[in-house]
Amino acid sequence: MLIDWFTVIAQALNFLILVWLLKRFLYKPILNALDAREKRIATELADADAKKTEAGQERDEFTRKNEEFDQQRAALLKKAEDEATAERQRLLDEARKESDTLRTKWQEALRSEHQSLNKELTRRTREEIFAIARKTLADLATTSLEERLGEVFIRRLREMDGQAKEGLAEALKTASDPAIVRSAFDLPAEQRAAIQHALNETFSAEIHVRFEPAPDLVSGIELTTNGQKVAWSIADYLVSLEKDVGELLKEKAKPEANADAPPEQPANEHGT
Repeated sequence: MLIDWFTVIAQALNFLILVWLLKRFLYKPILNALDAREKRIATELADADAKKTEAGQERDEFTRKNEEFDQQRAALLKKAEDEATAERQRLLDEARKESDTLRTKWQEALRSEHQSLNKELTRRTREEIFAIARKTLADLATTSLEERLGEVFIRRLREMDGQAKEGLAEALKTASDPAIVRSAFDLPAEQRAAIQHALNETFSAEIHVRFEPAPDLVSGIELTTNGQKVAWSIADYLVSLEKDVGELLKEKAKPEANADAPPEQPANEHGT
C-alpha cells in the first residue's frame, strides 16, 4: 500500500494549525479565566481572612473593654460602699460624741446642782442651829451669869500676852474718848469697880471707862478703844465652833464630790 505523503503532511499541518488555533483561541482564554478566577478566589479568601482577623481583634477588644468596664464598675461600687461605710461611721461617731457631751454636761449640771443643794442645806442648817443656840443662851442669860462672865473677863485682861497688851495699852493711851465696856446686862457697881481696878492695875494707869448695856451680845463683855477690842463671850465660842463645823463639812463634801464624778470610760479601738 502506497503512503500519500502529501496527504500526511497536509493532515499534520492541519493538525498543527488546529492545535495552535485551539491553544490561541480556546485553551489560553480558558487558562487565563481560570487564573483570574483563582486570583479572585485567593483575594476573596485573603479578604475573608483579614476580615476574620479584624473581627477577632474587635471581639478581643470588646472583651477587654468589657472586662475593664466590669473592673471599673466593681471598683466604683467598692469605693461607694467604702465611702458610705466611712460616712456612716463618721455620723455614728459624731452622734456618740454629741451624746457623750450632752450626758457629761447633764451629769455635771446634776452634780453641781446636788452639791449646791447640799451646801445650801448645810449652810442653812448650820445657821439655824447656831441661831437657835444663840437665842437659847440669850434667853437663859441672867444678871448673875453676866457677873460671872465679868470675872472671866477680868482674868482674861490680866492674862493678855505681851503684844496684845502693848497694842491695847497704846490704844488706851492715845484715845481721846473713854474706853467703852459693853455687856448684855447692866453690871452692878461692884463688878464695874472690879473691871476698873483690873484695867488700872494691868496698864499701870488711870483708865477712863464708860459702861454701856449691849443686848445684842450673847453672854459676854467687850472692851473697845481707839480701834482695839478685847472681848469674851459665849458667842465667840459659837463662832469658832461654827467655823470648825463648816470646815469639817467642806472636807466631807470633797470625797462625796469625787464619788459623784462619772468614771472614765475606756477607749475603744473601733471608736464604739
